[in-house]
Amino acid sequence: MARKKIALIGGGQIGGILALLAAEKQLGDIVMLDIPEKEGMCKGKMLDMAECQWVSGYDAKMSGTSNYADIAGSDVVIVTAGLPRKPGMSRDDLLDVNVKIVTNVASEVKARCPKAFCIIVTNPLDSMVYAFRKITGFSKNMVCGMAGVLDTSRFCSFVAMELNVSVKDVAATVLGGHGPTMVPLPRICTVGGIPLTEMLPKEKIDAIVHRTREAGTEIVNLLGNGSAFFSPAASAIAMAESYLLDLKRVLPAAVYLEGEYGIKGYYLGVPVIIGAGGVEKVIEVKLLDDEKAALIKSLDAVKGAVADVDKRV
Repeated sequence: MARKKIALIGGGQIGGILALLAAEKQLGDIVMLDIPEKEGMCKGKMLDMAECQWVSGYDAKMSGTSNYADIAGSDVVIVTAGLPRKPGMSRDDLLDVNVKIVTNVASEVKARCPKAFCIIVTNPLDSMVYAFRKITGFSKNMVCGMAGVLDTSRFCSFVAMELNVSVKDVAATVLGGHGPTMVPLPRICTVGGIPLTEMLPKEKIDAIVHRTREAGTEIVNLLGNGSAFFSPAASAIAMAESYLLDLKRVLPAAVYLEGEYGIKGYYLGVPVIIGAGGVEKVIEVKLLDDEKAALIKSLDAVKGAVADVDKRV
């Protein structure tokens, strides 16, 4: 059976980790694309990874390019292209620059990969995935944003750190927009099946929720130049893997809502099932009044960015 084809739009830090993880998981052949000025970097990174196939034990055709013709027929497209955050910048500060980049990418993907499952990573996430789908016109089940997986991974990691337990035993979900208004749900978080609320006092849980909301900014400030790349890449690959292998994993993702959670016409992070059909189902969690209010607050933040996108696209 022919290997699947994965296109990575953006050859930066996240793009490099995406390529390595996709290869190590044997998900398919990989093409990394960036602007002509960065074509050599893409080719160099991919050649470097190709040269470690023997020692790492994976087989994949790996290539770098600046020519969109080379991504034709891709089964999965992961978009990371855009300006990364720097200290003092909010995700929304990136909108002006990144909406232009995503507009161009979406037009090329529409022409070259009309059947691809598309995962958007570029910030501000919720508005960029909205822009991408508006331009491509692709089915809502084939265009989603990587946010909830990352936010949930961060929340679970912080819980495991606090309790000094294996993160494998932590189960949780984070709803809402990808930013400081995201909505972690400690009420339904469990550790080895035990409710988190029985294992940690409220002030500890509140601190974890706050750290989760500011996790990206924490890393931006520590790095001093750039933003997180390992965790976003791993999160996007989890989504791609579930699609390519029809795993039907339940993962939080930014998806287009048409009435679920009382929200219509916007991309927002909610738990979904990802399988061979793309986003196959949105799972609705029964929320308490304060959780509903927090989700609406998060939606309001997304609405502002989407309104800016609509003016430009």
